Amino acid sequence: MELDLREKGGVRAGAQQTSDRRLFMQLLAFGAADGKAADSATLAAALEASGMEGVLYEDANDPRGFALVTWSDNPDFFVTAVRSLVNRAPFSDLVLKPEYTMMGRTYAIGHEPNLEEWLMDRSRKAVTDPEWPWAVWYPLRRKGEFSGLSADDQMSILREHGTIGHAFGTAGFARDVRLASFGMDKRDNDFVIGLIGKELFPLSACVQAMRKTRQTSNFMQEMGPFFIGRAVWQKIKEA
Repeated sequence: MELDLREKGGVRAGAQQTSDRRLFMQLLAFGAADGKAADSATLAAALEASGMEGVLYEDANDPRGFALVTWSDNPDFFVTAVRSLVNRAPFSDLVLKPEYTMMGRTYAIGHEPNLEEWLMDRSRKAVTDPEWPWAVWYPLRRKGEFSGLSADDQMSILREHGTIGHAFGTAGFARDVRLASFGMDKRDNDFVIGLIGKELFPLSACVQAMRKTRQTSNFMQEMGPFFIGRAVWQKIKEA
């Protein structure tokens, strides 16, 4: 059996787009050690000096907490550069909160008009827009019954869900980051979702609206934990 693991997008210049590249993204959350408050500016300075792209969030639900989102097309990056960064000061002075760790990869569903932009640029641009600092990040796992549905039924369910997301995006209320996390999460989650916004309320409203869909109400096994934060440092390198 020959496997084709390439990502596949829409037809362009008369041929279906394909790519062996994808972006891996990871969120790590931290709290203060021994009740000591960490300094946002110090953490941001260390990130700036590292030369890496990423986002540093202040945790809205933990006044001493932070989260760091980084990405690369090579997952070795997380066990080399990121590992080195968080194991030295000032990040080593914090306590990792592993229950919030999320990791996933960009993916295509076969209709993307610009596959390379979708896989490699869309998500990193969404999270580094200084006008859109708020974020709600969460993992999710569907019930096994969803996989047993016909392709048409699955598409109908996903279309309902996607219509809501598209409406929030078109209205300028929310952008989404969608990552597949199969086999990359200790809780066996299927996906990681990031909702990015100018303000927090529309992101909350988006989550609320999604609860009414068939996917969430009938086929969702588990969602969360949710990390809610506002960006205090964002870095993206110019192409």
